Amino acid sequence: MSDLLVALIIDDHAMVREGLRRALETRQSFSIYEASSIDEARAQIARVNPNLLILDINLPDGSGLEIAQWVRSLSQSVAIVILTLNEKDEFVIAAMKAGASAFVNKSAPLADFLAAVDHALLSPATFSAQDLAGALNRKTETFGLSQRELQILATLHMGQPLKELSASLFISESTLKTHLNTIYRKLEVSNRTQAVKKAQQSGLSE
Repeated sequence: MSDLLVALIIDDHAMVREGLRRALETRQSFSIYEASSIDEARAQIARVNPNLLILDINLPDGSGLEIAQWVRSLSQSVAIVILTLNEKDEFVIAAMKAGASAFVNKSAPLADFLAAVDHALLSPATFSAQDLAGALNRKTETFGLSQRELQILATLHMGQPLKELSASLFISESTLKTHLNTIYRKLEVSNRTQAVKKAQQSGLSE
């Protein structure tokens, strides 16, 4: 049992939880647990120490984003997938800022959900969402940054060394440095600290 990944599905609808359970069971070996509220989720997280969280935003006792933010403040390695019926730009951006790894609409094909799970497990500290760049462009000033550059910028506030950050993005350290130089140029800043500050002021990061 030690090689099993621990997944926690947090949704207040039993049928949704069952569907997600079945979907995960087609992918790889998981030990799967469930919760239907924030209170239940906190108790389960403390008990089972999950590798993967699948979170609905709308829960009976609050927002699933509260759980995402809390878990991310404790660990950079937990995969967090936000699964919701609400695809408004502000929810996509809020999920990114909360530290989620991926954002998927409940109406999306099963393949999209499983791809989001794969992304989250491989690179939990980065964020993936359909049309992320579009959502950011519609809601904030993005300074002409590409989707990849926006993804990198959103992670800089976590303070990871470049070696760790490049590994989480599955690119070389030299490629990351090239991206960073481009980001700094587009933001008209000269270093990482200034980039993080400008990203926060512009709503692109925590």
